[in-house]
Amino acid sequence: MRILIAEDDPILADALRCTLRRSGNAVDWVKDGREADTALGANAFDLLILDISLPKLSGLDVLKRLRARDSRLPVLLLTALDSVGDRVRGLDAGADDYLAKPFQLAELEARVRALTRRGMSGAPTLIKHGRLCFDQVGRVAELDGERLELSARELSLLELFLQRPGRLVHKDQLVDHLCEWGEEVSGNAIEVYVHRLRKKLEPGGVRISTIRGAGYCLEAPAQE
Repeated sequence: MRILIAEDDPILADALRCTLRRSGNAVDWVKDGREADTALGANAFDLLILDISLPKLSGLDVLKRLRARDSRLPVLLLTALDSVGDRVRGLDAGADDYLAKPFQLAELEARVRALTRRGMSGAPTLIKHGRLCFDQVGRVAELDGERLELSARELSLLELFLQRPGRLVHKDQLVDHLCEWGEEVSGNAIEVYVHRLRKKLEPGGVRISTIRGAGYCLEAPAQE
């Protein structure tokens, strides 16, 4: 999952990034409202964590502009303002949830998981592919009922393949899904990540084929 954090406090932003990256997410950060508005118009994200009191363009204005573009991106508002009126204004502007500062990172993670479920719009949160089962919210993969030990990058790769079974996944799609701004990932590095994931999946009959010069494809599970 790719997340955008719009927060002008660099210490808080860094804590959020570290926490969310440990769950296998790619996390980008902007420090003012104009940067947030530009990023949202130019990139695809799965979740926006948005501080209300941003410089240059307020979080509420960013949110209103986002919804004016008919975006259904899940949005979690963060703010030091915690009056009923503030909460109402944020929710009326199109926020999906609201978290007042200071907060515990565990609570933020729980709200992110809840918004992820909601953002799937009825799609199953548990994906089964042959003998493989992947929980998109808890970000846990099991093969034959045994938990797979996967790195954050491997989890992100697996999620992308499972969302597109039987379809070609181009290398540039993998880069977009895995990488944050300014992060350089070569084609060789992508091949290494896919190779490592393959080795862990193939004992359970789950196969990722290489489409030479294009990308990869998660094969249909074998009939047993």
